[in-house]
Amino acid sequence: MSRWLKVGPDNYVLTTQGSLLNTGLVVGSERAMVIDTGGGPRQGREILAAVREKTQLPLVVVNTHAHYDHFFGNAVFADDGVTEFWAHANCAAGIEENGDRQRRAVAGDEPEMAAGEGPEAELVVPNAIVKDQPVLVDLGGQRVTLFYLGHGHTDGDLLVGSATTLFAGDLVEQGAHPSFEDSYPEDWADALRHLSALRHRYEFLIPGHGEPVGDKFVRTMADTMGTAVRQATQSIRDTPGDATKAIPILPYGPEQSRWFIKRLQDTRPHH
Repeated sequence: MSRWLKVGPDNYVLTTQGSLLNTGLVVGSERAMVIDTGGGPRQGREILAAVREKTQLPLVVVNTHAHYDHFFGNAVFADDGVTEFWAHANCAAGIEENGDRQRRAVAGDEPEMAAGEGPEAELVVPNAIVKDQPVLVDLGGQRVTLFYLGHGHTDGDLLVGSATTLFAGDLVEQGAHPSFEDSYPEDWADALRHLSALRHRYEFLIPGHGEPVGDKFVRTMADTMGTAVRQATQSIRDTPGDATKAIPILPYGPEQSRWFIKRLQDTRPHH
């Protein structure tokens, strides 16, 4: 069973089973904010029930990016009366364009979501949009900043900062290799360095999956990725016909390394 971890006054994180998704909760005096809603109505209902143990306030939702495990629970929250769903513009566009295509990823855990059956299996596309300028959301006595550091894990990763806590979504992942399928590896390394520069502002840093981390973890993740970019770039230069030669030297698993190389090639400006 999942349980809340307190990360600063009125800030909490809930880790649900399965993908060990971290859902954030920031409670103000008038409203509370839920960060990421899970991979379908079953997980969404579990998250909502846990939220309701903490607060009965009206809720607003943030989706940190357009991967199914972070927004497939939105309809459960819409049923609970949520009308304000925040996301970066690219994330909202991604959900609209690719949301349905991601359904098959949850066939095992969320059969209703996979089949699109029932009202809570609808896709709810975020309607409160953040672009390049930070947005302040006032929850009453707690102000939360939603901001964007550019391309990284996806093209629409939103960061959520309260007075004490930074909810980093999958820009930071603990306990598993990063996922590169929709990533921009060079930009991601930059975003992590940028994140590290904010370290004095937040007491807690919550990754999208895994345990809370410190700045050392973020810096290491940035350095590792920067090194991987250099290694793969060199390898692509040496053997342009066969970029897979770089796989064994990269600091990630073979599957992640394959995606890393593919995305590095796809997202590079061609010289």
